[in-house]
Amino acid sequence: MTDRILITNATIITLDPQNRILQGSVVVERGRIAAIESYAPHSDSGFDEVIDGRGRVLLPGFVQTHIHLCQTLFRGAADDLALIDWLKQRVWPMEAAHTPESLYASARLGIAELIKGGTTCALTMETVNHTDVVFQAVEESGFRATVGKCMMDAGEGVPAELNEQTDESIAESLRLLKRWHGAADGRIRYCFAPRFAVSCSRELLERVAKLAREHGVLVHTHASENREEIAIVERLSGKRNVHYLCELGLTGQYIVLAHCIHLDDSEMEVLRTTGTHVAHCPSSNLKLASGVARVVEMLDRGISVSLGADGAPCNNRLDIFTEMRTAALLQKVSHGPESLPALTALRMATINGAKALGLADEIGSIEIGKRADLVLMNLNSLNAVPSFDPVSTIVYAADPANVETVIIDGKIVLKQRELLTLDENQVLAEARKYAERFAAIRRQA
Repeated sequence: MTDRILITNATIITLDPQNRILQGSVVVERGRIAAIESYAPHSDSGFDEVIDGRGRVLLPGFVQTHIHLCQTLFRGAADDLALIDWLKQRVWPMEAAHTPESLYASARLGIAELIKGGTTCALTMETVNHTDVVFQAVEESGFRATVGKCMMDAGEGVPAELNEQTDESIAESLRLLKRWHGAADGRIRYCFAPRFAVSCSRELLERVAKLAREHGVLVHTHASENREEIAIVERLSGKRNVHYLCELGLTGQYIVLAHCIHLDDSEMEVLRTTGTHVAHCPSSNLKLASGVARVVEMLDRGISVSLGADGAPCNNRLDIFTEMRTAALLQKVSHGPESLPALTALRMATINGAKALGLADEIGSIEIGKRADLVLMNLNSLNAVPSFDPVSTIVYAADPANVETVIIDGKIVLKQRELLTLDENQVLAEARKYAERFAAIRRQA
């Protein structure tokens, strides 16, 4: 780890409680933000790295709360399908075909894309098998992630390789928790990741809720993404999705529910009163034609909402800029131009994500004492000039190409658009090498 970094003369978007925007310098020491000054130090000696932020915007690293690194190699292989068909015909067979080597390549490809797009932290649900290699990829890359092994012990159309016994699913999850939770000085964490109520037995979900509370870790699952999914859950349980999960103990501040598109008012009230977090994935929801989540209403009720790109086969990119822009534009169509302003979208992509992961005291804003997860952006480009308001420019005009430097946990992982902890050419070569396995599955579907 670089011990001391000085970033000078930048426009600093803090995303702190006052949403301050400052002109000045930030000092990083031993992985944390040590000082935020309105001036540059008289001397830059004593620093291991000095970054000139003149003409640049410095902001906290983006936090995505719903990703599938295991699916990055499926990009473009499952287009133009609705959710259940998308799963049964393409994604589940492809996940079942993963080897440790192909999964490692998929995770590295996804992490490289995320870092180059300014995402410094993600909550990611992997496939059923080989999850250790995803943790390995996270550890080696310097990325910050909360990773969960996908849990599946029920459901129709599930390939044999993904269809677990309940006890085995629990045992493997606990092994991974013991091995990886808190690794890399807390940069890596574990979560329980039952896929969704359609592919998990009641027993599994109840046991996960109990174990998560006992171990103090998150639960990451899907809920109310698709009308067909909701109908299946109602047929199995007699309840709407959120009410069923609540009955099992799977609501609360340690729960992140991806999507939550088709909620009635009573379900939204459950989310509010329990403090359950929602991961909004607008591009995925549009591409799968799942629907448009009632985000403005959730926010108005005080429900925690953050952002995620979801997986590469249903997006097809892992770009937080697309998600911020799309989230804002979708809500404006129904609720008016002021309903989800740029600042709200940017907070959803940063501090709201940190809150969902239980990391708001550590990341998500630029404040003294927090972990140094930082993004330096160059907005002096054709797509971003002129910039009358840097927040508006980032949300509505910028894209990953504007990301210049990325720091995670006080370590520079992207410098002048060059990945430092991953060999980009090697990542691409490995991805191409293993992609043919999944192309063959697609041809057979």
